[in-house]
Amino acid sequence: MEYSIQQMAKLSGVTTRTLRWYDKIHLLKPSRVAENGYRYYGSAEVDRLQDILFYREMGVKLTQIGAYLDDPSFHRLTALRGHLQRLEAEQKRLEGLIQTVKETIYAEERSEIMADEKKFAAFKQKAVDWNEQTYGKELREKYGDAEVDAAQKAVLNLTSEQYDQWMTLAAQIQKELEEAVAEGKDPKGEAGREITELHRRWLQCSGQQYMSQKHQALAEMYVADSRFTAYYDKKVSGCAAFLRDAVLHWVKP
Repeated sequence: MEYSIQQMAKLSGVTTRTLRWYDKIHLLKPSRVAENGYRYYGSAEVDRLQDILFYREMGVKLTQIGAYLDDPSFHRLTALRGHLQRLEAEQKRLEGLIQTVKETIYAEERSEIMADEKKFAAFKQKAVDWNEQTYGKELREKYGDAEVDAAQKAVLNLTSEQYDQWMTLAAQIQKELEEAVAEGKDPKGEAGREITELHRRWLQCSGQQYMSQKHQALAEMYVADSRFTAYYDKKVSGCAAFLRDAVLHWVKP
């Protein structure tokens, strides 16, 4: 079946303006363009648009989506299974949040005291699930199941104070990275040293033993793995590279 651009927009919920933009940046080309300039889309374009929207829902940048879909090794069924896995993890996370809200309401209505650790259990589980879904395979291959499981357990066992510090440090690192890159600062300068120290403290929040070699290896991964890079570069490009360069300079094996 063939769709005009208006029909494609109605079918997908995407505006015609967005479809024209996708065409312009070569993310979604129509199957053909009539002599009058009208765009028409076939079944392959419908599938590609669905793939695009799946990735957009996960916050992936358009340029990265294009790279994924145009990669010769891209396998749609494999990608869809990955989407399902992530969506099921998100469903589990939401169910945990819903349960936490319900228990908090129950406690408030009865003027009961809810354990502080219980208030944050769903948020900690979210962090663990996201990390497992995003990087679990690579981390387990690199460090082994026992070490990854121990790291996840350490996060889940964080006290409310430790969890708050962990999240605060993560936000502070991101903020200072973006400022440093935007201002053109040197990773080998004072800004790089301060960010490296913040990152070291962030790594130690879970109470696990700190190892400089692992710190450096993790920093290298921030640039080697596009998913890490996308996380740190979500607002300002170059943050992941700045963090890597700073850690490699300031952390001594």
